[in-house]
Amino acid sequence: MNTEPHIRIVLIDDHTLFRSGIKALLARQEDFEVIGEASDGFSGVKLVEQQHPDVVLLDLDMPVMNGREALAQILSSRPDQTVVMLTVSEDSEDLTECMRLGARGFLLKNINAEFLVDAIKKAANGDNVFSPEMTARLVQSLIRPNTPQPAGALDTLTPREMEILGHLAAGHSNKVIARKLDLAESTIKVHVQSILRKLELSSRVQAAVYAVQHKVPQPND
Repeated sequence: MNTEPHIRIVLIDDHTLFRSGIKALLARQEDFEVIGEASDGFSGVKLVEQQHPDVVLLDLDMPVMNGREALAQILSSRPDQTVVMLTVSEDSEDLTECMRLGARGFLLKNINAEFLVDAIKKAANGDNVFSPEMTARLVQSLIRPNTPQPAGALDTLTPREMEILGHLAAGHSNKVIARKLDLAESTIKVHVQSILRKLELSSRVQAAVYAVQHKVPQPND
């Protein structure tokens, strides 16, 4: 008997056939449960408020309310909600805006089923997930050639902050970092804010890019 907790999922996409296909795929996974679906952003926001899913799969281009607007509304009322964009858009601006708003990941609809299943599990566990081609776009879009941050700024970080910066580069959430380092999640949040302040960055995604650029060691697991 399967004793693993179900990952409760809401699908928000205006293409009925696509939703049906994804729902059928996820239904074959014992630890997944699709608890609702919506065909536009407005209905999707209401559904998430009612159902409180573990993961939301959200399209970008939809009627009534688009994916960006729906993402912003969902996270304004449920800041800890895990939302993964599932879209055909390969636009770097869409990618960076969604990550700025707080999306947990950005997946293209051309990914294979195995990748999607694995990505949902990782996102539910607190990790950031991207289609492979979008990872490179994210790094390039966040590099600010006119205002490069000097590597010397790393000298202002404490050993613990350097360790946490490595976890940010690996795409780990505060919850995951806290578990791996055996610290309180609130403590990790304080450290992340200190890192951003010292490196003069505005988001944890920028911090991750900075860490990769300056070859900050990432955790082995």
